Amino acid sequence: MDQQEVQDNNTKKTKINVWRNELWDLVKTLIIFISLYFIVKTYVAQPFLVKGRSMETTFSDGDYLIVDQLTYNFNEPKRSEVVVFHTEFILGGKENEYYIKRVIGIPGDRVVIKDGKVTLYYNNSITPTSLEENYILEGLKTLSNEPIDIVLGQDQYFVMGDNRGNSSDSRYWGPVDRSYIIGRPIVRLFPFNKVRLLNSNTE
Repeated sequence: MDQQEVQDNNTKKTKINVWRNELWDLVKTLIIFISLYFIVKTYVAQPFLVKGRSMETTFSDGDYLIVDQLTYNFNEPKRSEVVVFHTEFILGGKENEYYIKRVIGIPGDRVVIKDGKVTLYYNNSITPTSLEENYILEGLKTLSNEPIDIVLGQDQYFVMGDNRGNSSDSRYWGPVDRSYIIGRPIVRLFPFNKVRLLNSNTE
């Protein structure tokens, strides 16, 4: 083998090594990216598509939201906050299916629904509080199959849709256990003319 052939072989080996190093760098980058994606999606935030009309006029069918999954690792859901939760505890619900509703009562509260009105007894006190629900359409009544009078247990949340006449919620299948609540919407990305950051009550 002459000197030229040796140089050509060395050049080929160098190119192969460079190609392998670049490929390995690309693979490492992809692994890091995919790992970060799943970490963020599992523990920090994830996309959510609103389906149905149960949260009108706050959210509409087809709204694309980003759900904050981090806050409720440090704080508990509050009254009037909008939350997203798993539905497998509901008859016919699925593990990978989610609902979006508004928190009406928190653990310890007594919730009474009668004659189209919602009354809360904070922490089961004797003093009733009629809710001023600015997020529902004026004149919209909160109806149920029968009067509701329930004291929420530990880790139980009473939730309802803002569109009371078109919402499957705690009036029909009971409170949501804390373990099913995954987060709250913080950004609306679609439709584009409604893109904005959302506060906890999304008002």
